[in-house]
Amino acid sequence: MDMIKARFEVLDERFARVNGDERMRRLHTGCRWTEGPAYFPAGRYLVFSDIPNDRVLRWDETTGAVGVFREPAGFHNGHTVDGLGRLVSCEQGNRRVTRTEHDGTTTVLAETYQGKKFNSPNDVVEARDGAIWFTDPSYGIDSDYEGHQAESEIGACHVYRADPVDGSVRIVADDFTRPNGLAFSVDESLLYIVDTRRNPSHIRVFDVKDSGRLTGGEIFATCDAGVFDGVRVDDAGRVWAAAHDGLHCFAPDGTRIGKLRIPEVCSNLTFGGPRRNDLFVTASSSVYTLRVNFAGPKRR
Repeated sequence: MDMIKARFEVLDERFARVNGDERMRRLHTGCRWTEGPAYFPAGRYLVFSDIPNDRVLRWDETTGAVGVFREPAGFHNGHTVDGLGRLVSCEQGNRRVTRTEHDGTTTVLAETYQGKKFNSPNDVVEARDGAIWFTDPSYGIDSDYEGHQAESEIGACHVYRADPVDGSVRIVADDFTRPNGLAFSVDESLLYIVDTRRNPSHIRVFDVKDSGRLTGGEIFATCDAGVFDGVRVDDAGRVWAAAHDGLHCFAPDGTRIGKLRIPEVCSNLTFGGPRRNDLFVTASSSVYTLRVNFAGPKRR
């Protein structure tokens, strides 16, 4: 297992005490493009996608072993773990959002909007009310590299919400070029959504209303190193975004306060471990982890 020096770059005094172990671990390498890390506390394992190889891998925290969780996998991209400990997945190749039940069977949560297939669902989060929010860019239909090349039936790339009661799907944001990572604030009053292909690539922030409507949508932060991809919020309300040079950290007011440098292009991140203070990062061909002095939000 490779050990790599952890490089925290302080850009604002508010980041001065944000740190962790002196070295990060590379848990696995040799993939084509890693994505979608999701940690299961009950099983003490991490799953992540190797999209072009059409497989989902599983890292066991207790043994350090990495094995195949699912192959073929429908070109899975983003994942989340729902409130009942089930895996919710964006399947780029199958153009749908699914849930893996505790017995291993698959339930389709969303696969069409007004009778038309989605492009290729990319990233997903669950709200406390059980609603599933997901982004739908076109990466999985642009070529056969990480999906199946096809024409868009919807004709645009939107952000959607699947209702927790009746399963109905509606558009919640329709003015994105390529919506990508998304994350709620700790109290779920805000939703941060990445638009990867805007110039510059940026994160927008929306107010979340009781009815599941979004208002606002101003630019929260722009990227100064390639493009943004996945995004997460920590328990202090700071926003962490994957970029080409590592993870960028933003204060709640949108100021870039620091970076955690990673030696590969970053795609996504999540928090895990017994205290939610193990940071997991998917980056190009590898997966990294670092014990830090902050944590992901506690699920309520």
